[in-house]
Amino acid sequence: ARCQCKLPPRERRNCGYPGISAAECRKAGCCFNASLPGVPWCFAPKPRRVRKVCPNDSYARINCGFPGITAMDCERKGCCFRAYPAGVPWCFYHRVVEE
Repeated sequence: ARCQCKLPPRERRNCGYPGISAAECRKAGCCFNASLPGVPWCFAPKPRRVRKVCPNDSYARINCGFPGITAMDCERKGCCFRAYPAGVPWCFYHRVVEE
């Protein structure tokens, strides 16, 4: 993502080699900005920031448990638990969303 390439010049970590083209740099999954001399032009992007959330749509739930699992056992597995509505998993996996 473009925002992952917005780094102060002093925080750039080299990701290429002398003379690398913008296309080669981006193809390697790196950022390219040749506007400043004396700092890497091809550099590693900031890591993506993600977080886990329990999906609100009960029909998007992916089962993480078994019939009769308790909330405590479900949460010990690292999953979400909501004992409603009927007919959908009550113990289900988180979704990962990018911040």
